[in-house]
Amino acid sequence: MVLKTEITEMFGIKHPIFAAPMGPFYTKELTVAVSEAGGMGVISHTNLLANDSLKEMKKDMEYVVEHTDKPFGFNIRTGRMQYDAKRLCRQVPKIIRDNQKLREQCVYALSSAGSARLLPENKNFQKLRESTNLKHFHVAPAAWLADKCVASGVDGMVVTGSEGGGHQSYEKTGTLVLLQQVKEKHPDIPIIACGAFGNGYGLAAALGLGAGAIAMGSRFISSQESEFHVKYKDIVPPANPEDTILVTGFLGPIRLWRNEYALHHGLIDSKEEKMAEENGFTMEELIEDGKHYESVYLRGDLVTGAIPLGQSCGVIHSIDKVPDIIESIVKVAEEQLKKSSKYIQ
Repeated sequence: MVLKTEITEMFGIKHPIFAAPMGPFYTKELTVAVSEAGGMGVISHTNLLANDSLKEMKKDMEYVVEHTDKPFGFNIRTGRMQYDAKRLCRQVPKIIRDNQKLREQCVYALSSAGSARLLPENKNFQKLRESTNLKHFHVAPAAWLADKCVASGVDGMVVTGSEGGGHQSYEKTGTLVLLQQVKEKHPDIPIIACGAFGNGYGLAAALGLGAGAIAMGSRFISSQESEFHVKYKDIVPPANPEDTILVTGFLGPIRLWRNEYALHHGLIDSKEEKMAEENGFTMEELIEDGKHYESVYLRGDLVTGAIPLGQSCGVIHSIDKVPDIIESIVKVAEEQLKKSSKYIQ
């Protein structure tokens, strides 16, 4: 049995499983592993170590097509505070256009944490779309943001609830309710569900709610192939949902593992408060905060490092190879969907 959905058909992939975007961390090895296993690997918007994010993405893309012939995608964070966003939206399409392998294999462009319009309004991206099968999705962590995505003409959305690790919305709506809201209002828009997914039961539930695939971050962080520090990986299997906490991050609310760093960051309740806070930031403060993400990625700093982690950690019990993760999730989902079909008489 194969789980065939509009999303697997759209992208020509075997399984309805995507890697979630995991910037600012490196994920080229993970991208290769997920795509090779029949899912959709995604190159993250990487800006650690004050590196040139455009050069890093170009190198990562070239690495991916050297190591797999399968489809893959990339992510650009388009938030107000993401100062390299416009440059990436302008230059990444050129990089893809100039490389035949990238034109053929890079089929998924995911923008997030900001405007859904920034990428599709770029002329270079428009030219790229004319000559390739590249599809543009945007992350929607709230119902009103899903409306804006649709108004922007996206090909689809990643609907992510507040259980997920990383950046979230101020509404703090869970995945179950958010998926229902979006499907009810936009029944024909392709959807990838994200936030709280880590096993086959979750995949079956997402497909039952009308999504065409799931995206996972924490589950793939705790894989053997991911580039994350072993100490970061090791906290995932024993963690419980309550070991994560929503705090105020660089681009807005963010879910982190509960440690000294997270406990020293409060949670601002509105976009207006966040924008007011941003006006007082200095470049030195922004650089200093970025070091906390680098410290966990490079040195496994579990005390003062900023460690994105979703509540799906509660259903992750081991660090496994990516093909085994995907195979086990699909197998359980198939079993559950077969059982569910018996309810229809």
